[in-house]
Amino acid sequence: MANKTTTSTVAPEYESLQDAAARTGFSIFTLRDKINTGELPAYRMTNKPRSRVRVRVADVDALFVPVIPTEVYAHRT
Repeated sequence: MANKTTTSTVAPEYESLQDAAARTGFSIFTLRDKINTGELPAYRMTNKPRSRVRVRVADVDALFVPVIPTEVYAHRT
């Protein structure tokens, strides 16, 4: 009998800044700025100064806000 390996494709809850930048089109510098201003929460596994920062996918997605068409037209005039 052959062993079957199943892999699940569960979306990750956290991602690196590089992955978040590639996924959203924001630059890493923009994401770091959002972290520094408190707009984007960031997490580390340890308190070591050079440890990698992770962000929650949902928090990055929450940075996007809908554009209301009347606001768009108001800025054009």
